[in-house]
Amino acid sequence: MKTNSKLVRLGTICTVVSGTTPDTNNASYWNGDLPWITPAEIEETSYVVCQTARCITKQAVNKKSLNLLPKGTVLLSSRAPIGKVAIAGIDMYCNQGFKNLICSPKIYNEYLYFFLKAKTEYLKSLGRGATFKEISKSIVENILIPLPDIKTQKRIAERLDKVQELIALQKKQLKKLDELIKSRFIDLFGDPITNPKGWPSKKGKDVFAFSSGKFNPTNNLHNSNPYPCYGGNGVTGYSKDYLIDYSTIVIGRVGAYCGNVTKTERYSWITDNAIFLVSYKPTIYDMDFLFYLFSKLNFHRFANFSGQPKITQEPLLNLTYIMPPLALQKQFVVNVTKIETQKGLLTTRLTHLETLYKSLMQEYFG
Repeated sequence: MKTNSKLVRLGTICTVVSGTTPDTNNASYWNGDLPWITPAEIEETSYVVCQTARCITKQAVNKKSLNLLPKGTVLLSSRAPIGKVAIAGIDMYCNQGFKNLICSPKIYNEYLYFFLKAKTEYLKSLGRGATFKEISKSIVENILIPLPDIKTQKRIAERLDKVQELIALQKKQLKKLDELIKSRFIDLFGDPITNPKGWPSKKGKDVFAFSSGKFNPTNNLHNSNPYPCYGGNGVTGYSKDYLIDYSTIVIGRVGAYCGNVTKTERYSWITDNAIFLVSYKPTIYDMDFLFYLFSKLNFHRFANFSGQPKITQEPLLNLTYIMPPLALQKQFVVNVTKIETQKGLLTTRLTHLETLYKSLMQEYFG
């Protein structure tokens, strides 16, 4: 549905309004019945917002001359961070972290919502300020938007809404399958840290050998090569060479993903940001079971936070690990494999939908 639309400035078709924060030490301003929102309450998946974490009183509105955001207002965060978008599902007020848009009859609010969602990076680039970036009222008013007739705007919004709804549904189903795997693990094995089922256990040094990965030089990286390069958060790129030629388990060693657990393919490079499992006793453990076991053990708790978060092999080797019967481990893996197959199908559909969503955003908004 291509549109040959003229470009207009948002300030000519919307009223841009912000808000303020009433004195938090004045009890007469708070715990009223008037919804009051902050940018922190808007999530990536937010669409229509019908409740807020806090409410203010009529006295706060009168004393601070707060602007009412009528139902249908497009909420746009203007700082910390710039570019969060949602639609007010009820009348509400807001703090100073917004430049909201009250739509005139010339623009459909859901069309504007999707336009702003498509322009997140552009909105961030408009931020001004030395301490923290912010977009001003005048900046928002001067943003250009393609403006087809209302009927076309509604058709575009309806199509994007359907795709967005399908994406949300796929993500919800994937989350439920992840929760199913977690519950199956707990049902069969209990909490592996407290071991309420009393499984036999051994220290890691008696059954495992770990190794730190190796720095991968820049000239060894090549995106078109087949060897995945694993860091603390899984695949971080591709390498010309491989460090190991077997599947194993990788644990984030430093940084934000310290303690994160992933599983490798054969022929891969493990970077120095990770620790990997070199060997284990296959008569005691199934490799796929170990992946889920390690994921449950919260290795992040062993991080040293004196500087950049990091863990060493020592606590992993000294930790006590439960040893359920190998047959039970394999039974769990068979069940999980079936669930993972379902997840794979859902993930493929999700990828297609996200690609469609991006292409439609590009088609409609450039």
